[in-house]
Amino acid sequence: MISILLVDDDRDLCLLMADFFRLHGFALEAVNDGQRGLARAVENSFDLILLDVMLPGLDGFEILRQVRRRSAVPIIMLTARTGQQDRIAGLDAGADDYLPKPFGPEELLARIRAVLRRSGNTRAKPAEAMEIGAVRIESQERRVTIQGRNVELTGFEFDILNALARGSGRIVSRDELSLVLYQRPATPYERSLDVHISHLRKKLEQSGEVRITTVRGEGYMITAETKP
Repeated sequence: MISILLVDDDRDLCLLMADFFRLHGFALEAVNDGQRGLARAVENSFDLILLDVMLPGLDGFEILRQVRRRSAVPIIMLTARTGQQDRIAGLDAGADDYLPKPFGPEELLARIRAVLRRSGNTRAKPAEAMEIGAVRIESQERRVTIQGRNVELTGFEFDILNALARGSGRIVSRDELSLVLYQRPATPYERSLDVHISHLRKKLEQSGEVRITTVRGEGYMITAETKP
């Protein structure tokens, strides 16, 4: 399993990211301040580091500089500071990629895979297509087919389906889906996720191939329909 160190002071985001990456076969360890982040980063025991710029203690740029004196481990910078000079400073200091916040977890996942492949990590394989019954989900192409026929989904609908499929056989929580869509935990009174789920159900369940079940108070589960 590929190991990732996430250095970010947003504890809620770290917990959600750990759940998201576990679904995709990555082990993620989170550290919430610069000093401890640097200590873990220089141990050279991770395949990749995700490094926030604005941290208590040491900022991300200083951690990056110190790690680069000791290691060539791939590093992706994460920051709400979107100015061009900040991006240039990060890349010049040795970052392999630079992703502004807020970001979509699927985009971050794709960038991680690309950076790992460039670094020669042979375990960083492109995402494989998934099948649930006659529904085929191609993550790289963001394409869904049922019995070979294309299904037109919005971006949010595809991201929900992709997350449910990767968690096939278990309940995928509302927080996990909210992270994929909005990069934050779900709020108690938010109904937009339910609306997207409803539209996705109508597009998929009319084929009789899959069912998206609501588990009250927990989340959602996708299953293939059993033919009589």
